[in-house]
Amino acid sequence: MTNDAEYTPPEVWTWQKPNGGRFASTNRPVAGATHDKELPVGKHPMQLYSLGTPNGQKVTVMLEELLALGHAGAEYDAWLIRIGDGDQFGSGFVAINPNSKIPALLDRSGPKPIRVFESGAILVHLAEKFGAFLPTEPAARAECLSWLFWQMGSAPYLGGGFGHFYAYAPTKIEYAIDRFAMETKRQLDVLDRRLAASRFLGGDDYTIADIAVWPWYGGLAKGLLYGAGEFLAVHEYRNVIRWADEIGARPAVKRGRMVNRTSGDPAHQLHERHDASDFDTKTQDKVAAGG
Repeated sequence: MTNDAEYTPPEVWTWQKPNGGRFASTNRPVAGATHDKELPVGKHPMQLYSLGTPNGQKVTVMLEELLALGHAGAEYDAWLIRIGDGDQFGSGFVAINPNSKIPALLDRSGPKPIRVFESGAILVHLAEKFGAFLPTEPAARAECLSWLFWQMGSAPYLGGGFGHFYAYAPTKIEYAIDRFAMETKRQLDVLDRRLAASRFLGGDDYTIADIAVWPWYGGLAKGLLYGAGEFLAVHEYRNVIRWADEIGARPAVKRGRMVNRTSGDPAHQLHERHDASDFDTKTQDKVAAGG
């Protein structure tokens, strides 16, 4: 391993300049709003403010799955939050999520709107509200929630760790890439071993655990994240690939993955979703083009 340029941390760290990375213009060491901007509100019970990243896809997939089951109360407006432009630091968004991260949900189905932030919390809120994709039998519920929270704790190593240093950091640091590649492969092995013994993560049934894990690790296994499939030899994780293919073939998953998406094939982007008809080709093309 080659040594990177020597760096000696100061006694007290101070924020002096942007780091030059992809998100340098929005990264900062303090919280709170940077500007006043109210959020739009649509006609549906659920108001989602998000972007089609893996974390954002969890919620749009969940909402589309609920609608596919006939839960009309899961109808939603999905508003685009462009994190590269700093939309997440607008006063309206911060009022829903003080952590300024997507996704953020405002449940307006009751007499008083309920804010829900953090993708895992949103999945649990929706699952309990509609009685779907979260088992009620104690052992099955515990297994499902264990894998859900496994994802919440593990994905930062994949996204902010491996993904950042492999794909986004302005300087390639061998130690950092090796460290997080090792952890990412260990996590893939954890999943592969589980999925060798179980059709889905929670057992025989598809749950919010699968909905949470699939956008991150399913995307990685299918070569859709960071262009790192060959680097991480994802073909080795055959059970993860089998699981990823099965979930990816679900119609609701295909729709949910399109919502608030701004990268990749324009035909697979739906910048905002306000009605089921938005998935129709003409509407889809219009929205994908920014119309």
